[in-house]
Formats: sequence, structure tokens, C-alpha cells
Amino acid sequence: MTDLTPTCALGATTPRSLRLGAFGLTECPEVALASLALRRDAPRPDATLPEAGFWAETALGTALWTGPDQWMIEGPGLADTDFAAQVAHRAPGCSVTDQTDGWVLFDLSGPVERVLERAVNLDPARLAPGQALRSVIDHMPVLLVRRAPDRLGIWGMRSSAESLWHALERMLAHLSAR
Repeated sequence: MTDLTPTCALGATTPRSLRLGAFGLTECPEVALASLALRRDAPRPDATLPEAGFWAETALGTALWTGPDQWMIEGPGLADTDFAAQVAHRAPGCSVTDQTDGWVLFDLSGPVERVLERAVNLDPARLAPGQALRSVIDHMPVLLVRRAPDRLGIWGMRSSAESLWHALERMLAHLSAR
């Protein structure tokens, strides 16, 4: 008999969490994710979507700009629902695709500027609270969401979740030892 127990991206039945000095890192499997793209000549959804480089709370969910006329929409606490259908219902005429099982979200808390200085090839000042940018951590593509001065959401590919966690854990251990 096959075990069909649902697991988080890191393989356990409960989210992984880590505390190293001033830093906290937590896997967030409860957040749903859907991509939204405007179609040519279709009406815009009835929501104020963020401009390039930003994220915003909207009627659709938390919208993260990812490209021209493209966003990822987060649904906190909605991973066990048909979140993409909910977004599509509120955004008629748009292309909406479920992304929940293809991505993993890690929440980083603490002095995130120190992590940004070391982890990504950009000036931490370019990722102020309210901004969202694509980048790379340890050769893995990520979407960084600066939620607050001391809080950073890191979206990565689920297929490389363990590698991304390892890279972040190694970095946090190094920064905590300093």
C-alpha cells in the first residue's frame, strides 16, 4: 500500500523551522500561489496591481510583480484550496495558473540586510520594505519579497527546496558566528 500522507517541500509532514542567533528561517507550506497574466485586449482585473519591483495587498491576494503584465498572487492559509480558481473568478479574462506545488516559500526574519549583502548580487537598499525582485541565491532563481525591515519572503523552486534551505542555513550559521 502506498503512503499518500502529504508532505511539505522539505519532505516532512510539518514545516521546518530554524533559529540561528538573531535569524529565523521557516518553511511556509500553507501559502498558495497562482500566476496571473493579462491577455491582450482583455480588461484589467478589478484590483490595483503593483508596478515593477513591488508587491501589494490586493483584492486578489498578495500580488508580486514578476514581469510586464505578470504577477504571482499569494494566498496565505489557502494552499489546501483551489486558490487559482478563486483568483481566476476575480480576474476574468486573465490567464491564471496554479503554482502552489511548484514553489516553496521560506520566511526569513532578523537583520535581513546582512543576508541580502551576502546572498544576492544587489544593493540591499534596492530591496526596501514593499518591494519584490527576482534574483539568484547560490545559483538558484528566487523571488524575494521584502515584507518588513526585518522580514523577507524567499520563493524558490520546489524541486530545489532542500538545496535552497541548505544554502540559507549555511549562510545564517556563518552570519550568526560573526
